[in-house]
Amino acid sequence: QVLLAESGGGTVQPGGSLRLSCAAAGRNFDSDAMGWLRQAPGKEREFVAMISGGLHDTTRYARFAKGRFTISRDNANNSIYLQMSDLKSEDTAVYYCAAAIGYHASDYVGHFTSAGQGTQVTVSS
Repeated sequence: QVLLAESGGGTVQPGGSLRLSCAAAGRNFDSDAMGWLRQAPGKEREFVAMISGGLHDTTRYARFAKGRFTISRDNANNSIYLQMSDLKSEDTAVYYCAAAIGYHASDYVGHFTSAGQGTQVTVSS
């Protein structure tokens, strides 16, 4: 059973930073693309960032995340992280850690079939 557990969400003022963490269990994710998705109220879940499986840790970001968010992974601890800075009100959403099992790299939401329960990020003054 694949288990993904996010932590690190909260409320922050515009311009602030947060670091999300995800602990993964249930399989060896070293070869799988791991990523972050988000869903704001009334909107569809969208891709935020991903880091590839394998040796090279290739990253991809949604346009809104480039330059502000950084994804990383620690295979030894089966964890991934999302460092977010210069947060904006439009970043308010539930953020999900997700795995694209069987995919080395992907930025397609539909490939991320395993996801955690999510962690709320609220950006508000």
